[in-house]
Amino acid sequence: MIKAIPLNKLVQSPRNVRRHSDAAADAELKASIAARGLLQNLIVRPAAKGKYEVEAGERRRRQMLALADDKVLSRSHEVVCLVLETGDAAVETSLAENFHRLAMNPADEAQAFASLVEGGASVEDVARRFGLTVRFVEGRLRLATLAPVVFEALASGEITLDMAKAYGATSDQEIQARVFEQISSAYYAPNPDSIRRMVLTGTVRGSDPRAKLIGRNAYIDAGGRIERELFDDEDSEAWVDVALLESLANAKMEEQAELIAAEQGVAWVKPTLEPYVRYDLVEGLTRLPAEPAPLTEAEAARLDQLDASYDEHAAILEDEDSAEEAVAAAEAALEAIERECQDIRHRPPVLPPELRSEAGMILTLSRDGTPLLQPEFYTESSAIAGDEGEVIEIVPTESGNGQRRSVLSKRLVDELAMQRRDVLSLHVASDPGLALDLLVFTLADGDTLDWRSRAATTIRGSCPSGPIINFEPADAPATAALADLRCSLDESWRADTDVADRFDRFRSLADEARAAWLAFVVGRTLEASLNMAGERRIMFHDHLGRLMGIDMAQWWRPTAANYFDRVSKQVILDALTDVGGPELSSRFASVKKAELATSAERVFSGAYITEVEIRERALAWVPDVMRFCEPAQPQAEDDLGAEDVDAADLDADGDRDIPSELAA
Repeated sequence: MIKAIPLNKLVQSPRNVRRHSDAAADAELKASIAARGLLQNLIVRPAAKGKYEVEAGERRRRQMLALADDKVLSRSHEVVCLVLETGDAAVETSLAENFHRLAMNPADEAQAFASLVEGGASVEDVARRFGLTVRFVEGRLRLATLAPVVFEALASGEITLDMAKAYGATSDQEIQARVFEQISSAYYAPNPDSIRRMVLTGTVRGSDPRAKLIGRNAYIDAGGRIERELFDDEDSEAWVDVALLESLANAKMEEQAELIAAEQGVAWVKPTLEPYVRYDLVEGLTRLPAEPAPLTEAEAARLDQLDASYDEHAAILEDEDSAEEAVAAAEAALEAIERECQDIRHRPPVLPPELRSEAGMILTLSRDGTPLLQPEFYTESSAIAGDEGEVIEIVPTESGNGQRRSVLSKRLVDELAMQRRDVLSLHVASDPGLALDLLVFTLADGDTLDWRSRAATTIRGSCPSGPIINFEPADAPATAALADLRCSLDESWRADTDVADRFDRFRSLADEARAAWLAFVVGRTLEASLNMAGERRIMFHDHLGRLMGIDMAQWWRPTAANYFDRVSKQVILDALTDVGGPELSSRFASVKKAELATSAERVFSGAYITEVEIRERALAWVPDVMRFCEPAQPQAEDDLGAEDVDAADLDADGDRDIPSELAA
């Protein structure tokens, strides 16, 4: 039966299968309801006192309550619902409603946004209407400009979103279509990197490292075509079938990687057609400790001989009466001695035997087309990096109204540090002026850096990997916004393989495009930190955060999944006391931990019905360790010892959970 029911008569069903939510998705849903109303009926079941329990549509109900709090809707707003006559199938209905939901394809989103813009809406209007970032909408609109054949492949699921973005590295739809046709007829699985190289280079010269690797005869035997002008030689001739060359080169490197892995006795060797190790190749990997093998007695004796010989030939150069022939011979001998000494001293690293079974290496392609094994070892295992269950006692650097203490798991500390870093990175990446100042200052101030302190950035433009392998927060708006910002950068300068040509192309970009690259590479260098005493503290990050006026509550909200399920019950009650005093926390004192975490998520997302002042404080609350605070004297390290942990204190994620208190 379909029935219109007042909003204030709808309550949460204890049988609803959804227990967690997504802050960004909730914001989108709230904006959608505000703009177009409720597009899908709620499914409810009669309850006591004239109430109706929502079996399917709890997220919609919560967002309507949030709109009521914002005075957009009234508490008595009529909601169209499907009323179930019996509760026998309530849980099954809730599960089906959530389980059989299909997210929109990126191509569908692109078409929808493009239609709205063609109808007169601005990008900002579209973003506001759907609760999205402007960067996200702009990224989807760029997809709408892909060649029709590429766009249709994205819509049908034939290619991934990352592959579609790679085609978008050039705005020339003819090139996009040609590369798509080449790849469609190839017998190997393409990847975004291969697609990006192909759309940016129409042909490949014979001097290209990939051509050197495969060889002219092998390429022709495989059906490859070569175009040659009158004065071309084998280095300058044009190899036309780039897709074929890519497939042959990838296969050759894969074959070499397998052979080298067996020779080195390592678990894996990852090949790349690039002449260097890109950051994304080692992203999520942990570098393993490896030291050069100790000198043998013979090598040590040989170094002594070379040192003595070096002194003898150096004496000839220092003697003004030496003949020119003797000087030339001495110079040649010194060069040979230096090369031999370098070969002896620069020995390949040796990995401890116990780590070799999980170790891997990277195989690059040198400029002359020779596979080159990089002398570093990596592991994909997170166990090498340390015990995730270790607990750390957190003493915030700013104590507020009397100092309180909290013990959090090491895993949670690392996750919070990385999410706080993403918020800071996004703001630096969005402010090219500040990013330029930060870059220049860090380079200029490098010679005065105190070696005992942690550096605030890597400043080489690389992306810090740690401290957790493969951690990608699902409910972090800053992380998603960073990815969208990255996709918006102009990559046309990557078209050339020669570094000088790439540099000239980069310099020819508009000032705005170069400034965007500068801000992004500076922003992504930031290390993970927290506002706490100990190794996670980087005070310069606090200064940057204050300088830009970052409101952490706008970018990170505590949820059951990312925080409350991971801390003790007492920590949650302390947070409730912070925003609502003892009266609010006492309401939840007798609630079990699992239910308390869910209730706390509602309170701090603003979905809990309470006084306006308490709701505003809850929406502004974040743990002190996540804030960018004023400088304060860190707590002495002697006070940071972890408390004893009981097996009963372990939570569902395996994190150790010890009752304690956070600073107000």
